[in-house]
Amino acid sequence: MTQVIWHYKTFEQLTPKELYKILQLRLDVFVIEQQCFYQDMDDKDFVSSHLWAEINGNVVAYARILGPGISYADASIGRVISNPAFRGMSLGKQLMENAIEIIHANFIGAQIRISAQAYLVRFYSNLGFKQVSEEYLEDDIPHIEMLRDS
Repeated sequence: MTQVIWHYKTFEQLTPKELYKILQLRLDVFVIEQQCFYQDMDDKDFVSSHLWAEINGNVVAYARILGPGISYADASIGRVISNPAFRGMSLGKQLMENAIEIIHANFIGAQIRISAQAYLVRFYSNLGFKQVSEEYLEDDIPHIEMLRDS
């Protein structure tokens, strides 16, 4: 059976190799696979916490966790990603469940606001998020703002 190892660190705690692997996956999926040319490194990484899973040294799922007042007045989860080579293992669901738990533990009572790609609305709805905006384009990809109560 494949062992999944979860990591949760602040930016300062990341090793150069961990940061490299995380940024490499973000580039591979968001920029290359989704053909979305945008500034991924937006300085929010410095004030975020980083949650990811590894299998045999490969980053297979990743999200950054932002406290209230960074992207929104609410806490948020962003850059949610699954490695294409490891999709179909429910890692995205595990990632989001872990991220929600971390926010509840660190930002007691905080709501969680996300900007979800529109095709993933059902996925996030199943995790307790509710649509709170009309569809809009973010980096030429349809998105929906969603909110989850604590």
